[in-house]
Amino acid sequence: MTSAKFLGLALGASLTTLTLTVAAPLAANAQDIKIAVAGPMTGGESAFGMQMKNGAEQAVADINAAGGVLGKKLKLEVGDDACDPKQARSIAEKLSGDGIPFVAGHFCSSSSIPASEAYAENNVLQITPASTNPLFTERKLKNVLRICGRDDQQGVIAAQYITKNFKGKNVAILNDKTTYGKGLADETKKALNAAGFQEKMFESYNKGDKDFNSIVSRLKRDNIDLVYIGGYHQETGLILRQMRDQGLKTVLMAGDSMNSKEFASIVGPLAEGTLFTFGPDPREKPTAKAVVEEFKKKNIDPEGYTLYTYAAMQLWTDAVKKAGSTDTQKVITTIKGGEWDTVLGKLSFDDKGDLKIIDYVVYKWDAKGNYAQLEE
Repeated sequence: MTSAKFLGLALGASLTTLTLTVAAPLAANAQDIKIAVAGPMTGGESAFGMQMKNGAEQAVADINAAGGVLGKKLKLEVGDDACDPKQARSIAEKLSGDGIPFVAGHFCSSSSIPASEAYAENNVLQITPASTNPLFTERKLKNVLRICGRDDQQGVIAAQYITKNFKGKNVAILNDKTTYGKGLADETKKALNAAGFQEKMFESYNKGDKDFNSIVSRLKRDNIDLVYIGGYHQETGLILRQMRDQGLKTVLMAGDSMNSKEFASIVGPLAEGTLFTFGPDPREKPTAKAVVEEFKKKNIDPEGYTLYTYAAMQLWTDAVKKAGSTDTQKVITTIKGGEWDTVLGKLSFDDKGDLKIIDYVVYKWDAKGNYAQLEE
């Protein structure tokens, strides 16, 4: 069964790429409704930007093939924030100035939070597929939603796993000082301490660092059995490599930013045994089966946040149809007042814009560059 049959859709959409350095996009058809996806299309987290872009493009193609929205076709623009807060704010202002009513984005919490302020000022609905820092939905903004979980939920699951499997062991917690990384590390530490588990080491590094030998030496000196990292996959991969170079067999655990095969390309077989938290694999959901098949026909693995972004597009489209308008306040009121069928399953939201039900699980990487959910 194809996604066309599943959603009553087929393929076909136009794409405009938007960055801060590229000239203004070509004029859209007067009947088009311009929407956008924004995230790190370049830079260290570009693998996740590509996930988001893939999800948005497929969703727009399917929606247009099914007749569009309110009798009009969707035209997708792509904003590149490179996970830089200032660039994210500039992208948000540019998209807002173009009259775009909805943006699926951003990826990094440090981008989503400043961008949301620009969107709020211009009555633009922002649905992030991936930003997990609690602050995103804790500022009483009426234009924000997220279809992923929060770090104060993710950190609890990591802490539960650690307390169960590493009781009496030495644990270190590292973070990269970013909004996402520091926030996730803090929430994991908070949950561990509340359970009576005291980490032996809590240390920070700078995102973009390459040399972690001093930190690794401390891990070795303190006989650390597990190191939990709040940070992104690039630096996490380097830390793992340098641990193994120094002969450390320390288990590494991290958060949802590890959900990219690019991590395995950084560390190779050394990935074996590495743990991370993420939601139940959306590719395995019955509601996503037909869409996953469409991605596979294009040789695209819809891993990570690909289907989350697809779901954000579905959510906005269905709410606009029900509201009969693209106005942000009408759409978000409609979303919060209902339950929505998406590739992720049924979604519903609280008044803050968070999912009412969210679950995280633990995954383990193997030596062949694959990961699987642990049964527990």
